[in-house]
Amino acid sequence: MESVVDIKDYCLEELVSFLSGLGKEGYRAKQIFKWIYQKGAVSFDEMTNLSKDFRRELAERAAIGVLEAERVEVSADGTKKFLFRLEDGAHVESVLIPDDGRATLCVSSQVGCAMGCRFCLTGTFKLERNLRCSEIVGQVCAVRKTDPVTNVVLMGMGEPLANLDNVVRALKIMISADGFQISNRRVTVSTSGLVPEMERLGKAVTVNLAVSLNATTDGQRDLLMPVNRKYPLERLLAACRAFPLPNRRMITFEYVMIRDVNDTMDDAKRLVRLLRGIPAKVNLIPFNEYEGCLFRSPEQGSIDRFHKHLLDKNITVITRASRGADISAACGQLRARLERGATD
Repeated sequence: MESVVDIKDYCLEELVSFLSGLGKEGYRAKQIFKWIYQKGAVSFDEMTNLSKDFRRELAERAAIGVLEAERVEVSADGTKKFLFRLEDGAHVESVLIPDDGRATLCVSSQVGCAMGCRFCLTGTFKLERNLRCSEIVGQVCAVRKTDPVTNVVLMGMGEPLANLDNVVRALKIMISADGFQISNRRVTVSTSGLVPEMERLGKAVTVNLAVSLNATTDGQRDLLMPVNRKYPLERLLAACRAFPLPNRRMITFEYVMIRDVNDTMDDAKRLVRLLRGIPAKVNLIPFNEYEGCLFRSPEQGSIDRFHKHLLDKNITVITRASRGADISAACGQLRARLERGATD
């Protein structure tokens, strides 16, 4: 007996190929996509513009995977945290952040993470596996049942570029006119700095790039992010300069500010020099402390001085306000609580 495939594991061109193998016309793929990603269909029986025989054949060969949130927490500021249980019992998280008319969904790409960034709670979980395309887009499908989603960032659990093939499939579904119909201007992939995969991403699909920088010297970044030993700052920033950007787009550099580690004026001055020649904007992210962490949140004065220096040097900079502090919204916190058996 042939194994049943999850239809959500296919981007549009792959679905066309799958249907061709069944002797079906290519335009049927667009019909199926619209049913799943625009109308929220969870069974082939709902697809009434397909013949009954075709629907029956699809049901024999394929399934439409559905993710259900095992737990949802809602913050006083409107932030929502979703904990999803996967078929194998593993858990991943998504966070929906409403802000001034936007609703940005932060999506996971792996169960756990292998990057080992010392400030990141997700980094304390070992990498269990990559998410399939169906599990990445399934997070979006699940949240859109109850909430609008205008923007998507792959910035949740895992390193997206370490799961590049599945991530690219999911990105194509997100920006497809027959899929989620999200503008590529509203889709962002965040990376800790996997240089070869950055190049492959730029060739495969047009989306925004965010780079988790977090340091202004190799010594600092080696300490905070082990990936820097393989792809040090000079090589990483060269890849950023070469990354294909549509007109007027910028690369976002995420900079987690940690007290007495990377929050000095010397760091601010070095950051300006590092970003020279790159269309760049900076997200300053005050470190969000969690139980057992060694680092501390920066003082407000340090944040303000750092922000002002970048602004004075004509760098677009945003200091990200902490969101969802009352609901474990930092990446990995809800899963960590679940694994500790917390019920509060």
